[in-house]
Amino acid sequence: MNKVVLVTGASRGIGKQIALTFAKNGYDIAVNYNKENEELENLKKEIEQNNVKCFIAKGDVSNYEACEKFVKEVIEEYGKIDVLVNNAGITKDTLLMRMKKEDFETVIDVNLVGTFNVTKNVIPYMIKARSGRIINIASVVGIAGNAGQTNYSASKAGIIGFTKSLAKEVASRNILVNAVAPGFIQTQMTDVLKEDIKEEIAKSIPLGRMGNPQDVANVVKFLASEESSYITGQVINIDGGMLM
Repeated sequence: MNKVVLVTGASRGIGKQIALTFAKNGYDIAVNYNKENEELENLKKEIEQNNVKCFIAKGDVSNYEACEKFVKEVIEEYGKIDVLVNNAGITKDTLLMRMKKEDFETVIDVNLVGTFNVTKNVIPYMIKARSGRIINIASVVGIAGNAGQTNYSASKAGIIGFTKSLAKEVASRNILVNAVAPGFIQTQMTDVLKEDIKEEIAKSIPLGRMGNPQDVANVVKFLASEESSYITGQVINIDGGMLM
């Protein structure tokens, strides 16, 4: 019987690559998304080409009742969730002086409260099974900060604290909780940057380049595997050496 992974915010970017990587490694996939987009059906087909199942779970992670509903749907479909990847996230970047209250609250609600909402609904099933892996997608800006991202940095720093505390709570039940902190990763979010800005970013990274979604997916897959069975409560930077 295949293991089951639930990936939130998985219709594009890092989340999509994580879902595809698990599919290629024989996991059945539950893909959570909030907004309809054309890429979703293509992703489902791409996942199923690996002879695994793909279940599409619609729901806004910032809404507790929506999370309760889609987690139950995944359990009804597969009977279990072995791995949870909390990836759903948004940005609303601007300097604090210009930031609207709702821009701060929306980012916290999706990124941090969303991580709580989904995890809270998944964890009882993992505790009952006395097994599970939770991998939260944080960010290097949750560690180092970044001008114009007080909301995003706060949400990602919160995820790091959440990860460490939960890891201590559930370790005795054989549930491992870790976070990854990507640096600059090439996605649709970075594609909008001008070439000269991308070059400047690359110069600030010891490895001299941006990462790609597969770099993140590889570490997430490792943290979900038996090879990482003695690792919990950790934050692994995937940043080309930017924060070393």
